[in-house]
Amino acid sequence: MHIDILTLFPEMFPSYFNASILKRAQEMGQLSVGLHNIRDYAAGKHRVTDEPPFGGGGGMVLKPEPIFAAVQSLVSSPQSPIPVILLSPQGRPFSQAIAQELSQEERLLLLCGRYEGVDERVRQHLVTDEISIGDYVLTGGELAALVMADAIVRLLPGVLGAEGAAANDSHAASLLEGPHYTKPAVFGDWAVPAVLRSGHAANIARWRREQALRRTWQRRPELLLTAELTEADKAYLAILAEEETAVLD
Repeated sequence: MHIDILTLFPEMFPSYFNASILKRAQEMGQLSVGLHNIRDYAAGKHRVTDEPPFGGGGGMVLKPEPIFAAVQSLVSSPQSPIPVILLSPQGRPFSQAIAQELSQEERLLLLCGRYEGVDERVRQHLVTDEISIGDYVLTGGELAALVMADAIVRLLPGVLGAEGAAANDSHAASLLEGPHYTKPAVFGDWAVPAVLRSGHAANIARWRREQALRRTWQRRPELLLTAELTEADKAYLAILAEEETAVLD
């Protein structure tokens, strides 16, 4: 996969892309990244990229010309369109499902908004998608682009090392992950659950599944509406419902 990022602050990205999973993905040849300064595509001596909004109001708006010029220089063939994604609080909410969807693309172009946003003509005639990472406002789209890149790249084949590792992450199957433990087996007065030390693979797998169901029930019950549940899962959720009813009584 190749990811192009259009931003006014390309210097914000290298430290993160050159560490951990994203670095490994590049070393494996699964990822390449192009960082492009929008200012480089602006015309004139001062390379102005933003102007006050028509009609007045506070803040500045990113001009359309340099953004169009940047995208058109990077996407040379209209016969081979690629997703041009604007990071915006007005976009569709980012999710694990969208990360999975985008991980199937060979190339992505992420446009980082700034200030009051971009000229509406960029939205109407250039970008193919708008994505938000949450219902809050950031200074710019750079952090959102990093969040998206991280979530997407870890789904590429082999990047996490163990086959199928990403499938066990929280939200991968519409469930939160259950608790994890490591050495020591006893810390203070707290011991690791005996089942995890039993060596019985089937019992461990069932315990972990039940703990994921319990944690999702307690913290994000709405996720259960879209989770793929077995009959055993449904039976365990019925037990959790009975427990909750008993507490309320």
